[in-house]
Amino acid sequence: MSARRDLRVLVTGASGLLGAGVARRLVAEGADVVTLQRRASGVPGVRDVIGSVADPAAVDRAMAGRDTVVHVAAKVSVSGPAAAYEKVNVAGTRTVLQAARRTGVERFVHLSSPSVAHAGASIVGDGAGPADPARARGHYARTKAAGELLALAADARDFRVLVLRPHLMWGPGDTQLTERIIERARAGRMPLLGPSAALIDSLYSTNAVDAVVAAVDAVDRVHGEALVVTNGEPRPVGELVRGLALAGGAPEPRMRIPAGPARGAGALIERLWEAGGFGRDGDEPPLTRFLAEQLSTAHWFDQRRTREVLRWAPAVSVDRGLELLAGHYRG
Repeated sequence: MSARRDLRVLVTGASGLLGAGVARRLVAEGADVVTLQRRASGVPGVRDVIGSVADPAAVDRAMAGRDTVVHVAAKVSVSGPAAAYEKVNVAGTRTVLQAARRTGVERFVHLSSPSVAHAGASIVGDGAGPADPARARGHYARTKAAGELLALAADARDFRVLVLRPHLMWGPGDTQLTERIIERARAGRMPLLGPSAALIDSLYSTNAVDAVVAAVDAVDRVHGEALVVTNGEPRPVGELVRGLALAGGAPEPRMRIPAGPARGAGALIERLWEAGGFGRDGDEPPLTRFLAEQLSTAHWFDQRRTREVLRWAPAVSVDRGLELLAGHYRG
């Protein structure tokens, strides 16, 4: 295909599932794609620049000659020092934005997270509220909120910025949510909090890629706002967790913990972990306050504005996605 042969795109973070999927799709549609990340992307047809978004020299090398940026790179975890998140999610985003403005980039699609506007309460059919670093939970959410605000502040007629917030992306090859649930279920360490009946939205991985590529087109029409992206199929959290575990060949999670005590325990474990009292370097705590809130509160979103702006709808349903995931693990 050559529908995008006039696009010269930089994709940051293309060694991850979403960034690699976006780069692969853009190449297939004829775009000239450069990627920037700390290791080879593995995507055929791109020119990899190896480096960090926090390194101005690496960013300048990758940005040369680009007219469009898809900024996916981020520090994603639930523990670790705040400075590590600040370096990538705030300073790195600022470096990429400054280089893009300096070199004449016209389109900037910034990948964020619904956690930037989540203060712990249930979200029931809301749109994308404003990013709020002061109220967001944990270093990841706070720094992603700050990075999103930087991106939106840079929006202008000649530098069009559109922010996407994919929510709970899962699918084959996803290490952030899918494999963690499956591995913990196999080890008997995947708890269900309370009745596990709270409705949550999620997003199948190829739908996420489709939405980001749609945003590359949409940013010329609509810019200066943030959109939450989901499948638009809220499911009880326990049902989704069980579905992912079983698709991965793990036993159905049966351990139940009351939601209130789990939140308190998560906050305590998080503090102890950060103080260095538990775990090895690189390990993540088994439970944090943010994770307990995510597993025990409703969070599903009104998708009408997202679909109107992107002119996009999910191609893969949750049920079909679980079938594909099961096939992936059987294979």
